[in-house]
Amino acid sequence: MWNKKYLNADHLAGFDKYKYTCVDTSWFSKFVMHPFWNWIVKFVPPYVAPNLITFAGFMLTVFNYLLIGYYDYYFHVANGTEDYVIPRWVFILAGINVFVAYTLDGIDGKQARKTGTSTPLGELFDHGLDSYSSIFIMIYLFSLFGTNDLPAVRMHFITYCVYLNFYNTCTLQLTHFEKYNTNVLFLPYAYDYVMWSCSFTLLIAGIFGPKLFVTPIFGITPTVYVELIMYISGLLTSHPVIAWNIYKSYRDKTGKMRPMIELFRPLYPVFGLFAVSTLWLVFSPNKIMDVDPRMFIMVTGTIFSNISCRLIVAQMSDTRTDGWNSQLWIYLLTVLICIFPFPLFGFPQMTLVVEKYILYILVGILSIQHFHYGYSVVNEMCQHFGIKCFTIKPKQSARNGEAMQFVRDKV
Repeated sequence: MWNKKYLNADHLAGFDKYKYTCVDTSWFSKFVMHPFWNWIVKFVPPYVAPNLITFAGFMLTVFNYLLIGYYDYYFHVANGTEDYVIPRWVFILAGINVFVAYTLDGIDGKQARKTGTSTPLGELFDHGLDSYSSIFIMIYLFSLFGTNDLPAVRMHFITYCVYLNFYNTCTLQLTHFEKYNTNVLFLPYAYDYVMWSCSFTLLIAGIFGPKLFVTPIFGITPTVYVELIMYISGLLTSHPVIAWNIYKSYRDKTGKMRPMIELFRPLYPVFGLFAVSTLWLVFSPNKIMDVDPRMFIMVTGTIFSNISCRLIVAQMSDTRTDGWNSQLWIYLLTVLICIFPFPLFGFPQMTLVVEKYILYILVGILSIQHFHYGYSVVNEMCQHFGIKCFTIKPKQSARNGEAMQFVRDKV
């Protein structure tokens, strides 16, 4: 199993012909962040591989997730119970880490150009890790609101709002759905504002304490404002623009011109994931998401990241994406077992302990599978292009000429 190949000849041939095409719509990125990143990248030694920079930024988000989770596993700190306390320095460090990760995200492509090591692997590695880091960032921000103000069921819907909006980064599921059909990556302007907001919010929590975010403003808690902003921003700023860009590509015949059923193919597994997870949320005999929302979100987040990575591979290699995801079969079978009405057939109802262990085992299985997929795809691309992921070969030559010269300016 460890030697399983995920990329076929069509994938590799598509990567050989791949050229990065994007449109950056953010004035803040163009006139503020890119000049800053251009200055920062000058201090990066030429022997540092771009993918190493990308991975370092990803690990900072993982570190934040583990650090805040250690102090507030069940999102109880903001509830005001004295048994749960997070030292102020934790939020301050997390805020700094988010900004550093965002900066590393901005300079990895510039480092690739500077060192002449741009390859399709860079974009895939970058966007694939972002699809996972979005989960971690979202989860530890939940600690600012607590389960009193933000019950598990509302976390569930916010989670899927984030999955679709992907905090409006260029690796957003709908944006890659857009690129899958238009062949152009439109970089949403909101990404920079969201990353600055996340960093600033964590710093504020560190200075004034997380209780600030459950203090009502005009009689309404900040949680409600945040929820409304998240839902409305996607509906008003992201989704209509994506729909318009796809429509224009069909009108002007500049896109892939896929039939309607194929146009929406990338979204089928995402809707399937939402349906299955909602089924478990509603019919769980032990209200499993209320019991352990962190691990429940990790399950859906891991599957979502796998769906996103496979879409990115298909979009970059110009191949047909999956209409379903293999991990969804495992998830669906698990959920059906957990919600099965055993008492109707004379058997005892599944206990909380059993359902929790099933959840933990599921997280482990899906995480290992997803890691194996990512590890294998990176390995296969490294072998195909004759490169190494985390080191720069001396006098590295491009295997496929022009197709290798794409820009990874923003993630």
